[in-house]
Amino acid sequence: MRIGQDVSKRSSGLSQADKLAGNAALSTLCHARARIKGVYTKMTTHFTELAKAAAADGTVDPQEVLALRRQGWGDGVIHQDEAEALFALNDALDQRDSEWCDFFVEAIGEYVLNGTPPRLQCDDAEARWLIAQIDHDGVVDSVVELETIVRIIERAENVPTLLKDYVVKQIEQEVLTGTGPTRCGGELSDTHITGTEAKILRRVIFASGGCGPAAVSRFEAEMLFRLKDATLASANSPEWEQLFLDGVENYLKGFTVANAQLDHDRRLELQRFVADNEPNVGRFMSRMVREAPNVSQNFANAMGVVFGKRKDGAVSEHAGEKIVAASIEGAKVTQAEKDWVNTMVEADGELDDLERRLIARIAAAG
Repeated sequence: MRIGQDVSKRSSGLSQADKLAGNAALSTLCHARARIKGVYTKMTTHFTELAKAAAADGTVDPQEVLALRRQGWGDGVIHQDEAEALFALNDALDQRDSEWCDFFVEAIGEYVLNGTPPRLQCDDAEARWLIAQIDHDGVVDSVVELETIVRIIERAENVPTLLKDYVVKQIEQEVLTGTGPTRCGGELSDTHITGTEAKILRRVIFASGGCGPAAVSRFEAEMLFRLKDATLASANSPEWEQLFLDGVENYLKGFTVANAQLDHDRRLELQRFVADNEPNVGRFMSRMVREAPNVSQNFANAMGVVFGKRKDGAVSEHAGEKIVAASIEGAKVTQAEKDWVNTMVEADGELDDLERRLIARIAAAG
């Protein structure tokens, strides 16, 4: 999704000079020294001037964005100092055009997911850093910051649950209060679910990162019920009803494979092992084939057993049977899950149309 002009930032009522004086990050940016690849260097004159210009007129034009791109990727990596500088600039802007928004989302995502190994991973510390940069008294102020977190969750192979939960709470808060970046920058709106909010929720709860690939958690399913109960009489977006049905059904009938997602530390450990032992593994394989002809004849089959595949490339019968069994078992609605559904349905003392459709869909699927 390409972000258009973001005008969702709440007006602070301060002049740009006051913003510069009161923004510690921008003040630091204008005078600090950045640490890049272990060597302290003064930030470029252009970057300092750009920070001052942003504080002076509240805008960053396409030429300045292009200059930031060239400087930020000059060594192929976005560093923490640079990421924090971008947040400081974003915080000072009154208007954000599409070029800035796209660059901001891309650059912050690159730092969080690929700034340190392993790639495409966001650990707990990185998630907390990201939330600290974005959170203003418990809320997200701008659409571009919200989109940044959502895009990271979508791209990541794994993210801490706290990051997904933070986005879910933000959207729930916006729906229930009628204010937030998806509501034109804080203008009061009726309690209802917009198309933007429904799409963001779908992207987050079905993202690959989190408790499991495309697996809806109980926390997320209960949030869907809360939003439904709060907006039953509202003119919600058409996308909302399908999201509610899909999300709750996924929680009840979905399944996850144990160890489907490795945590950050374990993935890093495995990557280091492969990097440290790759030459030795190669020599071992060559020597084994050379010195044991019988093994050589059955090498493909032997490797198939080890890695769960037959010689024809198919998943081994044992591994395939385990996945099928887990899928069948996960599709069953257990008594505990039935009790949970009953509790959620009875919470508001009535059986509404969406709940009837949910029950009918689950029953029809067996």
